[in-house]
Amino acid sequence: MTEPTSRRSFLVHTSSTAAALAVSGSLVACGDSSATASEFKYGVASGDPLSTSVILWTHAKIAGSTSSVGLTWQIASDRSFSTLLQSGRLQASEATSFTAKVDVTGLVAGSSYFYRFIDDAGVASAVGTTRTLPASNATSVKLAVFSCALYSEGYFNTYDAAAKSDAQYAIHLGDYIYEYGADPTKFGNTDAVALGRVTSPANDIVSLSDYRTRYALYRADPNLQALHARMPMIAVWDDHEFANNAYVGGAENHKSATQGDWLTRKNNAAKAYHEWMPIRTPDASNLLKIYRKFDFGNLLSLYMLDTRIEGRDQQYDNFGDADGGIARYIAGVTPASDGTLPDASRKMISATQQNWLSSGFAASTATWQFLGNQDIMARMWFPASVLQAQATAATNPAAVSTAIGAYLTAKATRFAAGAAALTPTQAALLSSSTNPRIPYNLDSWDGYPANREAIFQTAKAQGKKLVALSGDSHNAWFTNLTTLAGDKVGVEFATSSVSAPGFESAGLGGLASSLDGSALVPQLGNAAIGAGLGLIDDLNYSDTTRRGYLQVTVTAAAVKGEFIFVSTVKSTSYSVVVGKTITVASTGAVTYA
Repeated sequence: MTEPTSRRSFLVHTSSTAAALAVSGSLVACGDSSATASEFKYGVASGDPLSTSVILWTHAKIAGSTSSVGLTWQIASDRSFSTLLQSGRLQASEATSFTAKVDVTGLVAGSSYFYRFIDDAGVASAVGTTRTLPASNATSVKLAVFSCALYSEGYFNTYDAAAKSDAQYAIHLGDYIYEYGADPTKFGNTDAVALGRVTSPANDIVSLSDYRTRYALYRADPNLQALHARMPMIAVWDDHEFANNAYVGGAENHKSATQGDWLTRKNNAAKAYHEWMPIRTPDASNLLKIYRKFDFGNLLSLYMLDTRIEGRDQQYDNFGDADGGIARYIAGVTPASDGTLPDASRKMISATQQNWLSSGFAASTATWQFLGNQDIMARMWFPASVLQAQATAATNPAAVSTAIGAYLTAKATRFAAGAAALTPTQAALLSSSTNPRIPYNLDSWDGYPANREAIFQTAKAQGKKLVALSGDSHNAWFTNLTTLAGDKVGVEFATSSVSAPGFESAGLGGLASSLDGSALVPQLGNAAIGAGLGLIDDLNYSDTTRRGYLQVTVTAAAVKGEFIFVSTVKSTSYSVVVGKTITVASTGAVTYA
């Protein structure tokens, strides 16, 4: 995500419980008297659950030594491990940054387990809990969805809140780490010293050692350790696990002259990711391939996409154009004389991944098809009249509010009294020919409309119930997913960030009610909620000021999304509130509470 730097660019808890959950290093057995005790400084984690297997992860190192650490893993049905179900051996070695993980098979679908690691000296890790994916007859699944955890911006209260929830599985949609260095002028570093959240290493991370050190910094956080110890995580990377606004051939925040070869940096980042994350590697010979599918019984099939590294062409807005790439975008989506689109071949995901997704849709018998998707997928198109006013905000601040007011009034008039009640000026404002809609973020799917359209048309043709879970924007959104012709093919729940600042950091936090049309509730009543009466036609709910996560409960009858926010990330004491609950029935009906 391009971080906002200007107006133009657009119940109380404490961390003590999390810290207690993450305590490790107890002696549970005599062990080998000749063996040297190791340290489990980064807790335990599990991930990539399937119906009969799950990945277990830890980090074990002997202080001051580079020797490998012999480990025994154990999995049991009780926390005391009196009923030991399985165990085995593995090593934590320097070659993998002293991380170790095992794929435990032969488990029972929809079952919870306890696990731990014990070194050869008898020192045990913390105890973690994990869960396999449900059996085909599951009636309900509850997910906690995360994105964008910026260490230097504040505390991971969001992870702490989720660890104390009744969620069964964690879904992380990327920006698990950020690559920026500790320079106070870097994004998110304003309060880092005061909060004791200065990043390490101090430079932008480039080398394998750099990436490993940054993961270690994050994984030392007690709230993140508590989340990992509490539930299995299904994760995918976004750009900041590599560098800001990454694509196949480079990134906005990669300078070859000073940071070396992009492929080398990309491979360093991928290796560290596979070491430090509890991920099952689909292809050991290609660590850059991580898109994969998870079936939660007959309720939902989850497709974890890679919209960053695997197939993305360079973004329009990173060519250095004065207009941020808008002219390139318009040229790309303007049909040629034969009706073809010049940008039809531009990809956010490769043809291989797109075919994998289409085949997955076709083969799935689940009620819902979920996309674990990094970037906003909906058409977030603003009226040109408002964007033009925004461009002059420095010299004419009133122009923005005037333009927004005129546009919303025109929408309200048409909604309440019909198109015949519009004045000629209002009719022109609502006409896409005289007042075109323009995307504000060409790093999102809006910058790759033909690729997105192909996915939507596939879902439409197959009659699938499509739900996108998305991140990256740092704000909370609920939108309709529509084709270029305006046909609705699904919905999108986009989670706010764990800690990274959103629109409020650019002075735009107050825009939410204008964006989603809720500003018209005093005039039109609750009928304005979810009616598409805001600046963005497909947007039904937004929050542009708060940090948090998304809790999703899935049944055959409905998908319920709860936007959960923490009161602050600047203190370890915080409160939790549900900002909005949105339920999408299998019939397509949507309710707001």
